[in-house]
Amino acid sequence: MDNAHTVQSYQLGDQTTSDITVHLRNQHGKSQHVLCHSSILKTKSKFFANQLSTFQSNKCIEVSCPASDYDHYIRLLNLLYISEDTLLDSLESVKSTLGLLQASISLCCNSITSICIQYLEAMPWEEKEEETILKIIPTLGSDASPLVARFHSADINATKNVFISAIHFATSIEKSFPPLSDEIKLSAQEQIDYMLAEDKETPWVVIDEEVRSEARAGLAKIFSAFKIELDSLTSDFDQRVLQCVSDLDWICNVLSKMELMTDFVSGLACISDYVLEIVQDEKYNSCLWSVKLKLVELVGKALEAIGFGNVVLPTASRIKFLKTWLPYLRMMKPVLDSKCKEDEGFMHKMDADLCQNIEGAIVSLVLALPSSEQADILMDWMKRTEELGFPDLTEAFEIWCYRTKAAKRRLVLGFNESFKNEISN
Repeated sequence: MDNAHTVQSYQLGDQTTSDITVHLRNQHGKSQHVLCHSSILKTKSKFFANQLSTFQSNKCIEVSCPASDYDHYIRLLNLLYISEDTLLDSLESVKSTLGLLQASISLCCNSITSICIQYLEAMPWEEKEEETILKIIPTLGSDASPLVARFHSADINATKNVFISAIHFATSIEKSFPPLSDEIKLSAQEQIDYMLAEDKETPWVVIDEEVRSEARAGLAKIFSAFKIELDSLTSDFDQRVLQCVSDLDWICNVLSKMELMTDFVSGLACISDYVLEIVQDEKYNSCLWSVKLKLVELVGKALEAIGFGNVVLPTASRIKFLKTWLPYLRMMKPVLDSKCKEDEGFMHKMDADLCQNIEGAIVSLVLALPSSEQADILMDWMKRTEELGFPDLTEAFEIWCYRTKAAKRRLVLGFNESFKNEISN
């Protein structure tokens, strides 16, 4: 009688034809005697084949199983009685198949193990299921290769190409894209942020020239789109302008991780005068609050990069950038504070952390300028008594005073020393 015919002829638990009993039990005392057929057991399971080869008395095989896997062992015995052609269709979920796989490994049922692996390789896994698979893989040996392939990292070139494509999509500004593309774009931005999170895999991403080139190209696209949207701004609130500013905020964070903030600061400096001309137009005095606050945040990040030395610019460029945006920052703080007092539901506020970061960056930037330029900025700051609240340049003023006095003292000492040398000669 061939194997297929044997499977079809016998049924699990059939008292009239069974010739062996399998006693399943676990450590909690759960126990069940299952009537089986030795011809099927030894054909489908090396464990049972070995047990039957030394079988001497009482025709009962003891099988101890973990409490959590008890039901999976029962299911495994049932599957021994169906044709291998239908095994794959009988599997219902990743969770139950994992339990079945572990039972199959324990009882050395190679055909069922192979079918379970085939099923799992084709199914999506949840995180807990993936953790279980990782624990099972070492027990499978070479048979685990289809599962192991799911865990292997892609080679560097493949990963780089996907990353470049993600940057390209994340910086897309085509208006013809369907609404769903906005969700995909956001997802691309989130995954790029994840890929750039600091770990051992990050360095090759941030130094690869093709990746950096795509990031620069993306930045240029967003700046260009921002200017175009400002040109066509006709309503009190334009979602596309806000989207451009949000995209600039996102790519600023990306560029900071790739040490490309010079590109961002330079690009922002190039359009600063035009942007301020638009957003400070009288017809927008009582609107565009989201855009205006986002600009404050972007300028704050640029000032931090300049002030703390992450971006090195010529003195003239640093002075121009500061003097271009300083009046806007002075104006926006009291305006936004006033709006918050008038309307408790007004959400656009410069919080304490933002203000502190901007002030610290400006102080650092000012103190790195020539002394005469520091004096001009501090003099202008003190003249504006009604605006002394923000930014607070008291620290810069105190340090300037100390340095100025110390410099004069050093000059006097140097002059006296030079005079004494001339007399002695």
